[in-house]
Amino acid sequence: MTELAEWAAEKGVRFFLCNFTDLFGVQRAKLVPAEAIAGAQEGGAGFAGFAAWLDMTPAHPDMLVMPDADSAIQLPWKPEVAWVAGDPWMDGEPVAQAPRNVLKSLVAKANDMGFMMQSGVEPEFHLISADGSGISDARDFHEKPCYDQSALMRRYDVIAEICSTMIELGWGPYQNDHEDANGQFEINWDFGPCLQTADRHAFFKFMVKEIAEKHGFRATFMPKPFTDLTGNGCHVHHSLWTPDGKTCVFDGDDEMGLSDTAYSFLGGLMAHGQALCAITNPTVNSYKRINAPATLSGATWAPQSVTYGGNNRTHMVRIPDKGRMEFRLADGAANPYLLQAALLAAGLDGIERQLDPGKRLDIDMYTEGHKVRGARKLPLNLLDALRAFQKDKLLAGIMGDEFSDAYVKLRTREWNQYCQHLTQWEQDTTLDC
Repeated sequence: MTELAEWAAEKGVRFFLCNFTDLFGVQRAKLVPAEAIAGAQEGGAGFAGFAAWLDMTPAHPDMLVMPDADSAIQLPWKPEVAWVAGDPWMDGEPVAQAPRNVLKSLVAKANDMGFMMQSGVEPEFHLISADGSGISDARDFHEKPCYDQSALMRRYDVIAEICSTMIELGWGPYQNDHEDANGQFEINWDFGPCLQTADRHAFFKFMVKEIAEKHGFRATFMPKPFTDLTGNGCHVHHSLWTPDGKTCVFDGDDEMGLSDTAYSFLGGLMAHGQALCAITNPTVNSYKRINAPATLSGATWAPQSVTYGGNNRTHMVRIPDKGRMEFRLADGAANPYLLQAALLAAGLDGIERQLDPGKRLDIDMYTEGHKVRGARKLPLNLLDALRAFQKDKLLAGIMGDEFSDAYVKLRTREWNQYCQHLTQWEQDTTLDC
């Protein structure tokens, strides 16, 4: 195990952001001086769980977050500070509802079954004005702005700094592009073990926001920040490998290049598709992306039903190449750890029960989806998704009863708050009823 105090001395690090991610995906941290990091590494950094989005009360004892030295990242834009992800413990046990612990327990389950999930994410984001009132580039107004070279270069300084930072960190970024919405961007980097991907995804969101702010902008991963523009998805490319990472067990000889194990994993995603929404699309706003009418560009690029196809972006799951699949449902609000955990939980259940994913649909679901019999629709709102997750006892149990109960309780509270909020639309349409 890396001794963080020695690592800090070698790197010139003066402070550590001892970090954990709560149920809502909010990153929490304490700023620990390098002189005290050895103590934090041995005994944890202390937090009150009730003060974050965890299902706790002020009567709970201290929650001690144990830093995972393997996750430590020195901030290239502020080298005297390092970020390190941690695992919450309480009373000598891992906190079962903590998202990183949920993922680690499923990684262990996969390992016991002889598998390791590797994944890569595509987190889309908008660069908007500092006050959040609109996109940051007034000249980025075209109907189909995807891959717009000029718009990309007008934000070169921001995108280049983010990409250069990732190169410096050794993540292997390989593409930067202007996405389908005005003001929207995406940066892709190399895939890896799903826990590493989750840590990097969490750090990526923090990094993008920090660098955008440095340039006078604001970055948002909000699923649907503008009604007429394509929302922010977070597609996950994933595959199962042997625990040593040398053999992809999704590789097969059929026409799609997938194995029986891959189809069983896919069967799990199909079986639990509606329930997965509660995790992969976790906010009220999420359902304005997946159930939206066509946007300015002509398509939402988001799924509307629990289906899969070949190299076809209108389905919940796309098979773009042999030995892997792309889960297209998730959005920018997804908790990086719970996103990976939910996919792994559903897929492993599919393998254990040898589930059949059903027929591959080689059609445009946006224009021909109404012709498909029995295709289950995605939930229309967060409450429907939470009810689907509660009803899916198997998935909730695989992810852990303590986690599932806490998650549903706090997200339902959020839904209730939303329902109690009076919107401008209501004022406009019913004030004179």
